[in-house]
Amino acid sequence: MFRHTKLLQFEAKPEKPDPVYAHKLQELIGGAFGEMTVTMQYLFQGWNCRIEGKYKDLIMDTATEEIGHVEMLATMVARLLEGAPATATAEAAKDPVTAAVLGGMDPQQAIVAGGGALPADSNGTPWNGKYIVASGNLLADFRANAAAEAQGRLQTARLYQMTDDPGVKAMLQFNLARDTVHQKQWLAAIEELKADGLESDIAPTALFDEENQEHNNTVWHLSDGPDGAKAGWSFGGEGIEYLTDPKPLGGPGTAPKPDPALYGTYSPTQNAVGSLKGKAKEAKNKAK
Repeated sequence: MFRHTKLLQFEAKPEKPDPVYAHKLQELIGGAFGEMTVTMQYLFQGWNCRIEGKYKDLIMDTATEEIGHVEMLATMVARLLEGAPATATAEAAKDPVTAAVLGGMDPQQAIVAGGGALPADSNGTPWNGKYIVASGNLLADFRANAAAEAQGRLQTARLYQMTDDPGVKAMLQFNLARDTVHQKQWLAAIEELKADGLESDIAPTALFDEENQEHNNTVWHLSDGPDGAKAGWSFGGEGIEYLTDPKPLGGPGTAPKPDPALYGTYSPTQNAVGSLKGKAKEAKNKAK
C-alpha cells in the first residue's frame, strides 16, 4: 500500500518562471537515469526481493522516497512554466504561452501536459521501462543502483550549473545530497551482502567450476592503447594476466546459407571456393 502525503519532501519553488530551464529539467524526471527510472527500478527490486528484512526495507524506503522526488521535480517544472513569461520572441507572438514555446520551451509541455511536466526526457522522448534493472540478484542490482545514482548525481550537478535561480538551486542542492547518500548506502549494502555471506565479489556466485578455466583470469590487449599492461590489476595482484598479443580462437564468422524464402544475397560458388581454400590451408598446416 502506498499513501500520499500532501507535502513535498523538500521545497520546489523557483524565484521566477523559466520555461527553457523547465525543458532541461525534464531529464531528471524521465531520462534514462532520472527519478522515474530509479523509482521503478527500486520498486521492482523490492517487489522481487525474496528476503524479508533489512535489504528489502532499504530498497522499499528508497523507492518510496524516489516517488517523492518525481513529485518535487514535476512541481518545479510546473512552477517554472507558470505564466509562460514573454521573452524577446513575444514581439512576434503576443500570447505568452506561444512566446514561451517559441523561446525554447518543450511544446508538449504546453500542448500535451497543459503547462506541466511530462514523463519524458529533455528531448521529449517518453520514459521507457527498459531503463530499469531488477534482476532478483541483490549484488548485481545494488551495483546497478550505485551506478544509477552516480549518473543521476552527475546530471543534477550539470543542471545545477545551468541556473542562477536560488529556488531551483536549493532544491537541486537537496537532490545532490540525497544522491550522495544513496550512492553510499548501496555501496555499504554491497559490503554487507558479502559480510552476511549472501554474495561475494562476482555475481552470481555460481558455475565457477563450469566456466572455461583458461579464460577466467586474462585481459586481452585489443586496442592501440599501450598502458593497460602497466595497471595494477595486470601484475597478478587480482589474479589477472594481461595478454599483450592475444590470438583469435575461432574460425571465420561466416553465416550459413540463408533460407531461400528470405531472399538474402548468396553465392554458392563463392562460398564453395572459400570452403575449399579453407580446407586446402588446413591440409597444408597438417602436412607441416
